[in-house]
Amino acid sequence: MASGTDEPGAEFRRGWDAALHAAREWHEAKAKQALVQSRRTRFPKNLEREAEVHKHCAELIQTLSPDDV
Repeated sequence: MASGTDEPGAEFRRGWDAALHAAREWHEAKAKQALVQSRRTRFPKNLEREAEVHKHCAELIQTLSPDDV
């Protein structure tokens, strides 16, 4: 059995990684969705910018660490 001090840290790390993964996946999906919509509209620039923002957010999420909290 793990000691009391190790277990919460490991649990926090698993939760942190899962949350970052979910957020990154969400931003990537939103970027793809915005690009598809931009191809179907008469005014694609706003949607293309939105896709860029979501891509950038997905990239920035990878740089976060638990020490940032």
